[in-house]
Amino acid sequence: MGLVLLVLLLLQLLPDAQCGVTYDRKAIVINGQRRILISGSIHYPRSTPDMWEGLVQKAKDGGLDVIQTYVFWNGHEPSPGNYYFEGRYDLVRFVKTVHNAGLFVHLRIGPYVCGEWNFGGFPVWLKYVPGISFRTDNEPFKNAMQGFTQKIVQMMKSESLFESQGDSTSLHMIENEYGAMSKEFGTPGHAYVDWAAKMAIGLDTGVPWVMCKEDDAPDPVINACNGFYCDAFTPNKPYKPSMWTEAWSGWFTEFGGTVKQRPVEDLAFAVARFIQKGGSFVNYYMYHGGTNFGRTAGGPFITTSYDYDAPIDEYGLVREPKYGHLRELHRAIKLCEGALVSADPTVTPLGNYEQAHVFSSHSGGCAAFLTNYNTNSYARVMFNNMHYNLPPWSTSILPDCRNVVFNTAKVGVQTLHMQMSVANTKSLMWERYDEDVASLADNSLITTNGLLEQINVTRDTSDYLWYITSVDINPNEGFLHGGRLPVLIVESAGHALHVYINGQLSGSAYGTRQNRRITYTGNANFRAGSNIIALLSVAVGLPNVGTHYELWKTGILGPVAIHGIDQGHRDMTWQKWTYKVGLKGENLNLNSVDGTSVEWMRGSLAVQTQQPLTWYRAYFDAPAGDEPLALDMGSMGKGQVWINGQSIGRYWTLYAPNGNCNQCSYIGTYRSPKCESGCGQPTQRWYHVPRSWLHPTKNLLVVFEELGGDASKISVVKRSLSNVCADVSEGHPMIKNWHIENYGHPEKVHRPKVHLQCAPGQTISAIKFASFGTPLGECGSYQQGACHSPKSYTTLEKKCIGQQRCAVAITTDNFGGDPCPNVMKRLVVEAQCSPVALP
Repeated sequence: MGLVLLVLLLLQLLPDAQCGVTYDRKAIVINGQRRILISGSIHYPRSTPDMWEGLVQKAKDGGLDVIQTYVFWNGHEPSPGNYYFEGRYDLVRFVKTVHNAGLFVHLRIGPYVCGEWNFGGFPVWLKYVPGISFRTDNEPFKNAMQGFTQKIVQMMKSESLFESQGDSTSLHMIENEYGAMSKEFGTPGHAYVDWAAKMAIGLDTGVPWVMCKEDDAPDPVINACNGFYCDAFTPNKPYKPSMWTEAWSGWFTEFGGTVKQRPVEDLAFAVARFIQKGGSFVNYYMYHGGTNFGRTAGGPFITTSYDYDAPIDEYGLVREPKYGHLRELHRAIKLCEGALVSADPTVTPLGNYEQAHVFSSHSGGCAAFLTNYNTNSYARVMFNNMHYNLPPWSTSILPDCRNVVFNTAKVGVQTLHMQMSVANTKSLMWERYDEDVASLADNSLITTNGLLEQINVTRDTSDYLWYITSVDINPNEGFLHGGRLPVLIVESAGHALHVYINGQLSGSAYGTRQNRRITYTGNANFRAGSNIIALLSVAVGLPNVGTHYELWKTGILGPVAIHGIDQGHRDMTWQKWTYKVGLKGENLNLNSVDGTSVEWMRGSLAVQTQQPLTWYRAYFDAPAGDEPLALDMGSMGKGQVWINGQSIGRYWTLYAPNGNCNQCSYIGTYRSPKCESGCGQPTQRWYHVPRSWLHPTKNLLVVFEELGGDASKISVVKRSLSNVCADVSEGHPMIKNWHIENYGHPEKVHRPKVHLQCAPGQTISAIKFASFGTPLGECGSYQQGACHSPKSYTTLEKKCIGQQRCAVAITTDNFGGDPCPNVMKRLVVEAQCSPVALP
């Protein structure tokens, strides 16, 4: 999703003779050794510096070798030549945090990042460079692109973070996902790709370069794959390794849509399929999605949450079972690494839908991947004179070509259910300040004939632009004497529109991500004489993808017309319009702790009347504890929110459509609409509040509401663990209990167990469901099946109640015998976690 520089940083300095990064047809070669590399995307501006160390450590514990991040040009160069590398944009600190954890860094330098980021990561000022045309063979663009790339490379060199300086190794990537653009641009696009490759190589970093989704990446650049699946991908030359730079762990969310989720069984299956075909580099996009703080979300209509159903959730907590199941996958792959990087697989059919991919190393090591592509049934296959049962749509991994240590469809880790609970029972004391719509025309900056494009006026300094004009109504108009009201029609390129007539809201209209055009049609309650029409055009993030998206238009472009007056149709498009950028409250810095002193309305009246274009503020103390925090904005409409001057982001309680949110099978090809949640609910209700932004007491909370919400119901909430679930089949040993004495040969295997673990400071207070047999349903809605051991509850309660963690072996002895012989059984448990009672 943009120009990318991939930097792999080593934990410690190695002898000069061993240092270096190259590649061959099998893998990336680091210091003379081929490596299977598991990577995950964590974007530093989508979290906070105090979160970085914990996120990186969780990634390391999850079996990752590499952390990937974009470099966000518009965050680092907000105006030409003025650079910013502080706070959430402290790139060097982030890179060093990863380096200090002993992981590599995949540093994607831009300039184009896509990434559901405002304007695709380009600074808006770039749009106004004379003669510029984005991402093609255009000298102004290439000069700017090269300048920013060199700036970042020089920064890395000055911090001694490059292999050529003897302190680390590196692999670079340039222009991600350009293939479709190259076809659109034709000859100039191909020329641009060649130039980008030569420019990158000319930076003389001494390591390989990569291009994503660019089939004709010129040598020596490696082409790579992005997508939900990449096992069908083949590099464009036989001497290049197979790399998957974006394995999508879920999908982004848009206001008014459902939340997309990807079952971990399918994601693990996709990764195993890629590795068994000879893949050697996999990066999860995202491993931690994080938050689109401020106005950084692009698209438009992208939510403030960028959770992405990632293994680490938006708040920095592990998402189970996705995190744990992938961790076990990574361990299984690493057990096979010696064989994987030594040889090409031998592929043997085991049935109509089943295959074995076998890797044999020169030293005698052997690893096998047994895959069942059938979406309907289990397969019993014969391999190496042994029988194996393969669930549908799954791969079993055998590091020694005999023992199954992992199957992608058999999840042996617990599921966590999180809850949002009110952190402070004390109600917030709100104050209110109203935007002054009546006097808009008195303070405007621009007056001209006709309608102007929004971003050309605002330069994206604000989401808001007022379009103001007047219309004179004859006192003899029929509608003033009992006739039908005239109709005002406004055509806009989005993204939202609020219509005011004589200072009163007449109505609103909204676009969507799929259709950004807005047509507002509403009755106009004009009066005799002069009437002021004020149209508030609202942006919800700038476009981030598309051919020449720098030319796409936003705002009220017309026509604007009145129908149903005695004179007939009146077109106001080309009459005199006055413009005002932003809101009065923005100009007064009401969202800042140092804002201009104004008179706020206090007491019960502050929230008694719910009206549009209203500012609210309140103070609150930081909640005790260390749980992640959020704001519950479910009672509000649409707007923005700040804490201590820091922008949490845009909020919008648009409801998702009622749909099919109750059915989701991991089996079969995944696409983003396949598994959804949140039908009939607000797309986003909770908004992440980083604890590092808070003081112990008197934190300033400021809300700007466009539509008219109930601020009295806003609350600070804690995100904490409520219930844990586990679902483990008998006879499915977990790799994490194995000690490996020699490559690929487990020394001992423990019987399968159910592991339950509450968060620190919590214990298991109740067993809400337990069944050893053939239970039905999923976590939160389990039911007993036809086979059930009556001792299921007592066994779990005896071993787990009062414990922070417990483990129960899945044996018939533990459950008073076999409730249904000759049937494959499971132990399914849902336990409640509660805080430890203070003495």
